[in-house]
Amino acid sequence: MTSAISNITFDCADPYELALFWREVVGFPLGEDDHPGDPEIGLVPPEGHPMLLFIRVPEGKAVKNRLHLDIRPRTGTRDDEVERLTGLGAKLVDDRRDPDGRGWVVLADPEGNEFCVERGLAERLPA
Repeated sequence: MTSAISNITFDCADPYELALFWREVVGFPLGEDDHPGDPEIGLVPPEGHPMLLFIRVPEGKAVKNRLHLDIRPRTGTRDDEVERLTGLGAKLVDDRRDPDGRGWVVLADPEGNEFCVERGLAERLPA
């Protein structure tokens, strides 16, 4: 027997606002019944993917994440995606790009949750 991942849950101060940020990152729509001020908000994934769930908690983020997401642009480059995400409100935490084009960039969402941006598929294919 095995288990499937149902949700990836973000503890946060403002579930609706954080869900709006991540909606722009991954392109999943908000749940039909989700509204500003709700204590939890879900982003509805395509079939076979876990839901991103945002739940209000009273405490703020205090330490580095023990678990984080690695994302890869569906189209375009890692650098284009980093620029897009910082334009949406992400903050640069650590730039781990190598001179040969490999590596990743660590960003934080508007509530400080770290995530990594990897190279896009086209950047990974041999020339």
